[in-house]
Amino acid sequence: MFDVGIIGCGIIGAAAAFELSKYRVSTLILEGENDVADGTTKANSAILHAGYDPEPGTLMAKLNVEGSFLAERICRDLDVPYRKTGSLVLAFSDRDCETVENLYRRGKQNGVPGLSVLNAEQVLGMEPNLSLKVRGALYAPTAAVVSPWEYCLALAETAVENGAVLRRDARVTKIERIPEGYRITASGRPYEARYVINAAGVHAEEVHNLAAAPSFHIIPMRGEYFILDKSEGRTVSRVIFQCPTERGKGVLVAPTVGGNLIVGPNAEQLDRGAGENTATTASGMAFVAKTAKESVPGLDFRQTIRSFAGVRAASDRDDFIIEQAKGAPGFLDLAGIRSPGLTAAPAIAETAIGILEESGLKREKKTDFRARRRRIRFADLSPEEKARLVKEDPSYGRVICRCETVTEGEILACMKTPIPPCSVDGVKRRVNAGMGRCQGGFCGPRVVEILSRELHIPPDRVLKDKDGSYILTGKTRGGGGNV
Repeated sequence: MFDVGIIGCGIIGAAAAFELSKYRVSTLILEGENDVADGTTKANSAILHAGYDPEPGTLMAKLNVEGSFLAERICRDLDVPYRKTGSLVLAFSDRDCETVENLYRRGKQNGVPGLSVLNAEQVLGMEPNLSLKVRGALYAPTAAVVSPWEYCLALAETAVENGAVLRRDARVTKIERIPEGYRITASGRPYEARYVINAAGVHAEEVHNLAAAPSFHIIPMRGEYFILDKSEGRTVSRVIFQCPTERGKGVLVAPTVGGNLIVGPNAEQLDRGAGENTATTASGMAFVAKTAKESVPGLDFRQTIRSFAGVRAASDRDDFIIEQAKGAPGFLDLAGIRSPGLTAAPAIAETAIGILEESGLKREKKTDFRARRRRIRFADLSPEEKARLVKEDPSYGRVICRCETVTEGEILACMKTPIPPCSVDGVKRRVNAGMGRCQGGFCGPRVVEILSRELHIPPDRVLKDKDGSYILTGKTRGGGGNV
């Protein structure tokens, strides 16, 4: 029996596992997909918010500011791409100017450092490519951008390095109360844990209802995005927001840690249970493009290299749900974690573990906890470092992804990590192969070849991403084998 079972290994489940792994607590992580960070965590704005938007006194407000502070240190310790850009909330009307002033007061109340209200001249001096119609802005210097999937992966890998057990392809279908805690059935296999953390994202309501009476509803909200080529990456140097509405923070334009530009999202409420619907739509993408140009008129959407959609797990409550389920002692819901959930994740984890401790979980600090992670990024090395590395290991001299200069050595190294990839997109999330301009057009077949060789499976069994997403299918003209 494990001390704690975590259901879901997106950013919230990974952060909880990371926090638990600091203590002498046996931890099990059950992830329904074949990889971590394969839901909302891989499809969002990749922004660590400063904390001026949430209503003062809410969990969102408290944990956003705390999480922003914690994230910077964690990303440094675990070698996660992180860039403190700052953010601007633009005002275009008298009403927007009032909103900016209100956000400033709210941010000060929430404890956000360094906030200031700028006039039009100051704003355009910082970001000359913004619309000349701008009348002012709220400036938050502590906002940052991050690689969300690598952030999640780093937290989960560190947890596993420190003793946590991760089971992938483990979709939870049944939860039973037993004298010592809970029996969880995942993909037909039973597991037992004294305490359970429900971090199932868009599926959190379903998981909760397996253990307790219904008490909240998840409302899936789809957001659609453009990724523009690196040629557009310097159009703005900060995260550019429009004034928020009741539907969210609105369409943004922001640099990414990889040097691209991300534009989006819209906000479309889906039917309950439609949390897997990540299709993009012509109307949604047109709305995003039109709205974004109100902030940055010169955006060149001809330079789009990818479009995608993510589904965020809003709920029928106005705040994060962080509580023990009624009638299910030791069963902790971390649900409705919409924006600023990515930012708040490490603070949510600390809060969650504190609640479990109050419920009887015994935790003793480890003296041998390891929280250092480094990976080689060949493209970032100096010429001397590259030459030395290639001499030591010739696989680093074979470039697999030309757009991002990712080498075979980097791919082979990620295959030896605590949570190795099992798909082409899994490799992509770990080392950036396929993230560039051609989106895997050149490197995709080479990554398939490496995965086939290293996983000892035929090429037609190599996955694109989720289970069943085979890249090669069909019959050859000769009638034999798949192609």
